[in-house]
Amino acid sequence: MSDEQKKDELDTDKQNTDKLNTDKTLKEPQLNEEPPKAAADAAADPSTVTKEPDSAVRLPTSGESQSAASDKTGSPNTESSSVEAAEASGAAPGTDASTVDAEQEAKAKADAEARAARAIARAKRAEAAAGASPAATPGAASAEAPAGDPAAADDEKEAKAKAAAEARAARAAARGKKTEGEEDAGPKVPSPLQPRLDHWVKLIKEQAGEAAIEEAFINERDAHLPYVIIKNEHWAGVALLLKQHCELKLNYLRNVSGIDQETHMEVAYHLLSLDTKAEMCVKVKTSRETPSIDSVTPIWPTANWNEREIFDLLGIDFPGHPDLRRIMMSDDWVGHPLRKDYEALDPEV
Repeated sequence: MSDEQKKDELDTDKQNTDKLNTDKTLKEPQLNEEPPKAAADAAADPSTVTKEPDSAVRLPTSGESQSAASDKTGSPNTESSSVEAAEASGAAPGTDASTVDAEQEAKAKADAEARAARAIARAKRAEAAAGASPAATPGAASAEAPAGDPAAADDEKEAKAKAAAEARAARAAARGKKTEGEEDAGPKVPSPLQPRLDHWVKLIKEQAGEAAIEEAFINERDAHLPYVIIKNEHWAGVALLLKQHCELKLNYLRNVSGIDQETHMEVAYHLLSLDTKAEMCVKVKTSRETPSIDSVTPIWPTANWNEREIFDLLGIDFPGHPDLRRIMMSDDWVGHPLRKDYEALDPEV
């Protein structure tokens, strides 16, 4: 082989080697790009992937599902709204809107007819009652007739007052008969406090006069408490005597109470001696028309508010009280609520 031929073969080998190197260089980037392509193919066809992380699978969102459903079924919101409207009106789902309107109109008409029927029935009952009341209750018309007549109202009030007075007198007579019956039952065993009461009565009569005491007795039901009834005109002097006398010393006024006895008014004073612990109840009577009893607030200051309360609720006046005015009711209140003949101006009170 000549030198030129060898040179040609060397050049050919060199060219082939360079070509192979060039092809290899060009193929390496394609090899590097194949994995992303394989991953894309695997994502497109999951069956070809043997092991794939769960995060690689993407689920559709609720909005996408609803939009897909709406694409398939048309307009679901519109259909559901129509169904809800039909259900609200009482019609079956799928009922036409015109049918629903017709049913509502029919119901409204039926309700109006029912209301009219009830109104007619009420009117008939009222007419029947109006027609029957004069014949059934003749006294009612006669009672209502004089309501606007002042003379008839005065006669009715006078009749009520007369009936109340008769009832009071009957109760007082019954109490008197009961007392007489108890006396007829036989002599009672003297109370252990009877000697004390007799001594007090003797002292009062000696100092204030024989006429000062109206009655004296032992209240056995009240722990044998001595009771003394003092005449109204002697009360101021006797009260001072009860507090200052050395053998009485009733220096503490425990309580003051006003009583409406229907035939008269009276005030009860519960007295106590802080030195001897002796107790006494003193009662003073007064008339119902002009009730008045001398105040003992200057003698026993604890009587102050008690006398004001009695004045307020029973209307008994206490001359000599330093501040006699209402204590519970308002100053413009009419009448005295604890009197048994009290009539409220407002029946709601």
